[in-house]
Amino acid sequence: MALKDIIIWPDPRLLKLSKPVVLNDDGTVPDDVKALIKDMFDTMYDADGVGLAAPQIGVHQRVVVIDIRAYDKNKADDDKSEAPSGEAPIALINPVFSDKAGSLEWDEGCLSVPGESGLVTRAAKCRVDYIDVDGKPQHIEAEGLKSVALQHECDHLDGKLFVDYLSTLKRSVIKRKMLKLIADIAADQAEQGR
Repeated sequence: MALKDIIIWPDPRLLKLSKPVVLNDDGTVPDDVKALIKDMFDTMYDADGVGLAAPQIGVHQRVVVIDIRAYDKNKADDDKSEAPSGEAPIALINPVFSDKAGSLEWDEGCLSVPGESGLVTRAAKCRVDYIDVDGKPQHIEAEGLKSVALQHECDHLDGKLFVDYLSTLKRSVIKRKMLKLIADIAADQAEQGR
């Protein structure tokens, strides 16, 4: 298991655009990208997340991983919660939305903004075209939580976070909390001699 540090907003590395993954000449996914995907799943599961984008661990490639089954494990009792039983974890390379429809408001959180959340309006349904870990073109049609997770994680590839959808005041309050958290982490690391 190779756990990576998750970058905390407002670190400017989270605002960079990610580059498409270039496949090998034979159309396969490079080994370093496969290793990245494994590290991303390990890191996401360790942090009790539902999704993770490569920029969140400092890699600016268009790769996201999602496993909405983790939502069942972590959710609070909530009228709008859904039980995505039977959903498999998924890794998407070079994802592109080919369709979005409807509207859905969801209280989103993010591993790069720990402990905070905010209501964000997203498309209720979406279709995403992507490359799988075997280098094969695929597509996925999603609704509800899966649609929200796909849109949330793919936003990271374009340097956007859920806080960008919030009011200026709410974003400012969260930013102050994250800056304090970053300072506390740095102080703890200095104290431990890291």
